[in-house]
Amino acid sequence: MLSSREAFENDVCPVGDEMLGSLYRASEHGLPQLVESVSADVRAMLALFCYKRAHLHGMSLAIAATCSERDLVEQGGIVGSTLFAMSREAPSQSGSAGGNRRSITLSTKPLSTFAPIVDDIDDEDLAAEGFAAVPA
Repeated sequence: MLSSREAFENDVCPVGDEMLGSLYRASEHGLPQLVESVSADVRAMLALFCYKRAHLHGMSLAIAATCSERDLVEQGGIVGSTLFAMSREAPSQSGSAGGNRRSITLSTKPLSTFAPIVDDIDDEDLAAEGFAAVPA
């Protein structure tokens, strides 16, 4: 079994897929109750795991807010310390697990432009290029 430091460095999720899915789907009020069901060291590892993923950043801050600084630093070193500070300085942002998602914007312009295709080849153009006219 991997140590907690090896799990962090190897980017291994500290909880099962089912638990991670439940956390992802949890409302902002249900997340703390779900998080409390795991031990403090696993909670710190989970906060650090989520922190590495942009789409789970809000959930990471919410989980980190339930952790002690000691646990986060033990599991993630300077990253854990930074995560602890971030989770304390923005309590309104860390309150929701997925409420801080950025909206997706799509371009309204064409991705590329192409010159129009000219299908009309005149016999005069062929002759000018040095080609013989092809009988129809």
